[in-house]
Amino acid sequence: MSLDFAAISEMTGSPSYVFSEKKFAERAALVKEAFGEHVDLCFSIKANPFLLSVLPSAFSKIEVCSPGELEICKALSMPPEMIIFSGVNKALDEVREAVRYGAGVLTIESMQHFAWITQAAKEAGKTVDVLIRLTAGSQFGMSEEELLSIIRDRAEHPEICIRGIHFFSGTQKRKPKEIQKELAMLSEFTDRVLAEEGFTIERIEYGTGLSVDYFRNDADESEKERLMAIAPDIQALGEKAHLTVEMGRFFAAPCGYYISRVIDAKTNEEINYAVLDGGLHQLKYDGQLQGMQVPVITHVSEGKIVAEDADTKEPWTLCGSLCTTADVIARNAMFTDLKINDLLVFHRTGAYSVMEGMAVFLSRDMPKVWMLKEDGSLILLRDRIDTWRMNLPSM
Repeated sequence: MSLDFAAISEMTGSPSYVFSEKKFAERAALVKEAFGEHVDLCFSIKANPFLLSVLPSAFSKIEVCSPGELEICKALSMPPEMIIFSGVNKALDEVREAVRYGAGVLTIESMQHFAWITQAAKEAGKTVDVLIRLTAGSQFGMSEEELLSIIRDRAEHPEICIRGIHFFSGTQKRKPKEIQKELAMLSEFTDRVLAEEGFTIERIEYGTGLSVDYFRNDADESEKERLMAIAPDIQALGEKAHLTVEMGRFFAAPCGYYISRVIDAKTNEEINYAVLDGGLHQLKYDGQLQGMQVPVITHVSEGKIVAEDADTKEPWTLCGSLCTTADVIARNAMFTDLKINDLLVFHRTGAYSVMEGMAVFLSRDMPKVWMLKEDGSLILLRDRIDTWRMNLPSM
């Protein structure tokens, strides 16, 4: 999809995030086609909760990992049956609220979670569907021994209904073999539980951790190649159990753009520096280290996209607004005639940038957030926020 970045950047102001409804829907449709109709898709909203307002029909589930995310779902009137209430830190009152709201399924992360979910279900007089999270060797989930103990004792807890398991080991997996190995493990585990415990795992929620390429011009092609490599294995597991594939980054990253203006330009010791009105507190590329990799950037000057000329391009170090030498967005980014007031549009910022940055560091403003609708209109989802107000001590 070709976007008019010159017009968009002038309309939104700087700094701003812009999320494309169409790009989000296209990525969801791509995954749905690859995995087939018998595999459900779940959007992990921690990647970008602003996208909930334009959630494509390809999704039947949303993963919610905090009370704040649950409040967002309530404010947007998201169907509670779509919610998978997950996350490691669940207080009893938060579990009670998820049960009260009617969350479709809750995950059990620990024996403490198990106790709280059973208590909340009893208090509500409900039978609550649960998934037990199997650990991948981290702080998340439960050991196989504890997981099986809950399955064995299930008759003692009629207030919960164990539907299956949840498994996620990590993100940014570049090699399909890593994911294929996990899918094989889950298939074997499902067979073993049935054979040894007489329990049928009806449902599996699996987070692939499929990687996103932030620094390649052919990112869409390379990501599709990885997607198609794991598709047969996903489909095979989906024939054994009701499979839900959960992802956030892979769905959201391609649909986002971050716009920042050059507010100063100078040369120090033969290095060109452009200082932007944003910075690393607002822009997050997984795998970026001290600006050593250059993402895809569109250069807009005086309302027009600059056609970068190979013969006249110069290297620039792009820096943000923070008082730290760590605030380097990219080194050796090549531009033709980059100057003060030019706008730079950073691509593939739809996942985590808007959520993970050090938003309140130095009490800088938080950017506007815009939704680019399918009809080309821009809708303001969040105006600028003066974070200094949040940091003012009460006297």
